Amino acid sequence: PADDIAFAQCTLAFAGMWINAFIVCVLCLAWVKKKTLNSNEKILLLLGYTRISYLCLLWIYHFLLIIHPTFLYVPPIFKLISSFTTFFNHSNLWVSACLCGFYCIKIANFRNRFFIYLKVKIDRMVPWILLGSGILALSTRILALSTSIIIYDLTESLQSNNLTFSCLDNIWEASFRENKQFFPSFFLTGFGYAASFTAIIFSAVFLLFSLWTHKRKMQKNSMKDLSMDAHIRAMKSILSFLVMYSINFVCLVLTIIYAMKNENIMRLLISIYLCAFPGVHSLILIFSNPKLEKALLKILSWLKLVKQTYKSMPGKDQNKLHFPSI
Repeated sequence: PADDIAFAQCTLAFAGMWINAFIVCVLCLAWVKKKTLNSNEKILLLLGYTRISYLCLLWIYHFLLIIHPTFLYVPPIFKLISSFTTFFNHSNLWVSACLCGFYCIKIANFRNRFFIYLKVKIDRMVPWILLGSGILALSTRILALSTSIIIYDLTESLQSNNLTFSCLDNIWEASFRENKQFFPSFFLTGFGYAASFTAIIFSAVFLLFSLWTHKRKMQKNSMKDLSMDAHIRAMKSILSFLVMYSINFVCLVLTIIYAMKNENIMRLLISIYLCAFPGVHSLILIFSNPKLEKALLKILSWLKLVKQTYKSMPGKDQNKLHFPSI
């Protein structure tokens, strides 16, 4: 049922918000403590913020679909949610592309002069690259605003034709009727997805090629297994990024395609993956970053200790539980 799928989307979006909130909190605490952040942490901080904003808007949208579907068709609400959701989604994709490009430039080893120049200057370039990502996302927001106006005008005309919006299934069916005026906006939106995905693909492929070449050199020179294991872990991590982003891009394209068709179930299943992707990918980023992984394991061990302490205390003293410090 559509209501169950909307509930699953709300749950995934809420979980993803907490995962990315953890990343933002850890990095902000490190920022306050050290008074500075390195380039990698700056990108992760902005990525976490954009994903929290994107997932928060998704949660609001699906929550409103469950409790009061017709509320979304109040003129300002639908336009705002649509435009800002698209803005933060494109911000998320472009900042992710910046992160992949940063990893490629920092880790990969090529003798090209331009690549060496980028490796030396990349830390100074990161703020400007992130600013450029914001400008690209802002232009997408303007496009999303015009798209949302077209969508609202269409739904308003459908309502004037005595179409009812009494349940969630009717809203999905009425909102995405085939209409040729959507094609230019969908094409430009898909072009934005393709551009950011292309940057991710090239960064990942170059980095994998560099790691694979370096791995072969170490095998020929009989280097230590510890260094070899580190490169294998790095290659597995990049491969997981590549697979997840490839599936995400396919789902985004299918969302645009199915938006002009009446295959609601497929579109809803795709949207479930799109809700899950920011949280799952952020978990991979946490376990691939020593600082974030250490903070997460410390919190989990603290929670486990609190649980064990609570269970070991007599019932009459449980209200006087003293929480141990981390």
